[in-house]
Amino acid sequence: MRQIVLDTETTGLSAENGDRIIEIGCVELLQRKLTGNNLHFYLNPERDSHEDALKVHGISNEFLRDKPKFAQIVDALLDYVQGAELIIHNAPFDIGFLNQELARLQRPPISRVIGSVIDSLVLAKEMFPGKRNGLDALCERLGVDNSGRSLHGALLDAELLAEVYINLTRGQEALLIDLDVAADPATGLAQIDLRTFELPLLCANEQELQAHESVLQEIDRASKGKTVWRARQTA
Repeated sequence: MRQIVLDTETTGLSAENGDRIIEIGCVELLQRKLTGNNLHFYLNPERDSHEDALKVHGISNEFLRDKPKFAQIVDALLDYVQGAELIIHNAPFDIGFLNQELARLQRPPISRVIGSVIDSLVLAKEMFPGKRNGLDALCERLGVDNSGRSLHGALLDAELLAEVYINLTRGQEALLIDLDVAADPATGLAQIDLRTFELPLLCANEQELQAHESVLQEIDRASKGKTVWRARQTA
């Protein structure tokens, strides 16, 4: 499976109000392994960054003056992500900016080009509910070295996020390794013969059965006796 970890830096927080992308960083994973085939652009956004954004990424307006515009790199970017699964931290933000840039060029949204999107922020919130799940917090929690990250940078953040994502999903990888699963050469997907598993049959105890029956009776009363399972029991 080909996955692209993607991050952007922008002039501000609102693509709909005219903020633009100033940096794009992409890191390629094949079968969950870093390939080194990365993609990185600085872009001339044709406007200045907000002061608050400058404090985050530190990329000056002057530095970007002679950089290519999005229109000049769009084909290279779309060719690179073609058919891949994107991994993005807080995906709606970056996808929103990419779609706005594409719309300016009368191009279809990024979803028409890529395979799918994984939001690593959603994964992190499911795994660590109620905790801080920003990139720095996840690096600290998962043992990823982010000592070189004093400011946000799209390529550096994509590289860190790639390691974070691999650690977040390491349990899935470990399961396949333990089972010695071979990949289908045609699709690259793991093949598992479920017939080799002996699944235990767990029966409900008396207390659980009574609780289940109470719920069914409540539903039955609420539907005035029109529940399907009761009709089938008496048929």
